[in-house]
Amino acid sequence: MPVPANKALRRRVIACLALTLSSTALAGPARAEEPEPVAASDHQDRFYCEERKLGYWFYCSKPKPPEIEAEAPEAVPSATTELDALTADLRELKARAILEPTPANVTAYIRFQRAQLDRASLFSDVWQRAIWQDPDLDYTLQRPVSTLGKRQWQDVRSAARDAVMAQLSERYGLFYFFAQSCGACEIMSPIVQSVAATWQITVRAISTDGGPSRHFPGYIVETNQRSRMGLEPKITPAIVLWDALKGQPVPIGYGVMSADELQDRIYLLTSKEAGHDY
Repeated sequence: MPVPANKALRRRVIACLALTLSSTALAGPARAEEPEPVAASDHQDRFYCEERKLGYWFYCSKPKPPEIEAEAPEAVPSATTELDALTADLRELKARAILEPTPANVTAYIRFQRAQLDRASLFSDVWQRAIWQDPDLDYTLQRPVSTLGKRQWQDVRSAARDAVMAQLSERYGLFYFFAQSCGACEIMSPIVQSVAATWQITVRAISTDGGPSRHFPGYIVETNQRSRMGLEPKITPAIVLWDALKGQPVPIGYGVMSADELQDRIYLLTSKEAGHDY
C-alpha cells in the first residue's frame, strides 16, 4: 500500500535532522581535542631561519627601515665673505652711478654709501668704548696723546734720558765725520760740540776731505776709518758712538739733526732694546 505523500515528506525531514545532529556531535569532540598552537623553540627558529637562510620574506629577519638622509645645514657665510660682498656692491653702485648718472642710480649709491658710513661710525664708537674700559688696550697709557698727559710723559722721558747721558762718557766716545765742503756739516758741527760739552763726552772729529773745522780745531784727517767701522763712506756729517767695553761702533745717524733728536737717539740705542720703546 503506497505511503501517503505527507508521511514520506515527514520521514525525510526526520532523517535529515538526525543526520545533522550526528555530524555536530562528531565534529565537537574532534575540535576540542586539537592542540593549541605552541610557539616555536629557539632551536626550531635557528633551523628554520638561520640554517635554511630564508630571509625576511619568511618573517625570519625584519627588513631595515629606509634611512632618512638628514638635511645638510645651510652653510653660513663667513664675515670676510660678507664684507667682500658689501665692498663689491658699493663699487658696483658707484660704477653704475658714474657711467649712468641717473637720479635713481646716484640715489642708490648715496644711500648705500651712507649705510656703510653708519656701520663704520658704529665700529669706531664701540672701539673707543672698549679701549676706555680695558686698560690693556689703551695705548695712550704708554704714550699719551693729550696735551697734559704728553707733557707729563715728556718730563719723565727727559729725566730718564738725562740720567743715561750723564753716565755715557764712562763707556762711550764719539766719532764725528765732517767735510770742509759740506754745508750740512756747518750746521751740525756746533750741535755735536754742544751736546758733547754738556755731557763731557770725548769727541774725535775726522775730516773726510782734509779741510779744517772751526768748531773742532783738533781734527784729524780720515785714513779709512769709516770703512773699518762698516759705515757709508760718502755721506757727511756722520755720527758714531764707540763702545769701549765691547770695542765696537754704534752708528747714531747721518745728516742734520737737532740736539734733542741726537740725545734721544743716543739714549735709545744705548739703553733700550728694540721693541721696548714704541
